Amino acid sequence: MYSTKNNLQVLHEDNHIIIVNKRAGDIVQGDKTGDKPLSDVVKEYIKIKYNKPGAVFLGTVHRLDRPTSGIVIYARTSKALERLNKMLREKTIQKTYWAVVKNQPKKTTDTLVNFLKKNPKNNKSTAYSKEIDGSKKAILHYQVLKKLDNYSLLEIDLETGRHHQIRVQLSNIGSTIKGDLKYGAKRSNKDGSIHLHARKIKFTHPVSKELIKVIAPTPSNPIWDACL
Repeated sequence: MYSTKNNLQVLHEDNHIIIVNKRAGDIVQGDKTGDKPLSDVVKEYIKIKYNKPGAVFLGTVHRLDRPTSGIVIYARTSKALERLNKMLREKTIQKTYWAVVKNQPKKTTDTLVNFLKKNPKNNKSTAYSKEIDGSKKAILHYQVLKKLDNYSLLEIDLETGRHHQIRVQLSNIGSTIKGDLKYGAKRSNKDGSIHLHARKIKFTHPVSKELIKVIAPTPSNPIWDACL
């Protein structure tokens, strides 16, 4: 693992891909806020490290919500980007998340199936038990890993990748993620983060075909530290 002076934590890099550990608050790629995106930080890192002249190619493979931390994959070549996008569509990239929730679910392990509908006006999704017009099926599997004093740590494997999926599906069963005001938390975290972390990723490298397995360290704060 490699950290730079601008706090970029590189978990894996080669000629075709670079995997970083996003801090809560960073945006994966540029948006209407105009804030500097993580993609620009990664481009600068590549440009300086490899002394690259001109523009650096970097393709965004997937996104994480701004208040979420953890693994983000970027493609360094168009070949890798095209193949990784195909792998995402075919669900051959295995993503595992950690979430710290206020109320432990009734079951220690379960599969949640809902139909989610996004409201673009407030950038929020709603979970339904049955399909409604404009909704998309969402499936996740969770297990309770640890009981903390006031919270519980869940490990989540996603079968689908919907807008705010983990946040809305956990909130729907009464297990709101710590700090997630948008989905029912009573208090925000001081730094504006939520306790949702893209913890592990596993996939076959799009070019070399080797198995890539990466684990992202959790942010450093008392609650996350208690999870380890």
